[in-house]
Amino acid sequence: MITAAQLRAARALLGIDQRELAELSDLSVPTIQRMEASDGVIRCNVDSLMKLIGALDVAGIELIGENALSSSGGRGVRLKDSTNAGMYSERIVQGANPRMAGR
Repeated sequence: MITAAQLRAARALLGIDQRELAELSDLSVPTIQRMEASDGVIRCNVDSLMKLIGALDVAGIELIGENALSSSGGRGVRLKDSTNAGMYSERIVQGANPRMAGR
């Protein structure tokens, strides 16, 4: 489960806009907009959710669920490794899709 606030925070951590997230997750911009406009947990089909979470994972985002181990115990997002975020930003500038790297 991922909330709209977590999705917006994840995008902010990565420094990308909705269009870039749509491209990385193979979803449409209107789908990303609907997800981010949700109240609480995002509503979408399972396929779209898996694409979104997969793209965020590849980009270095760790989604923190309710009651998951964290310093505050609440929902949130965090970068798994700050070096991954830097590499990801460089790939965006160069126009490469990080999910396709190494293929």
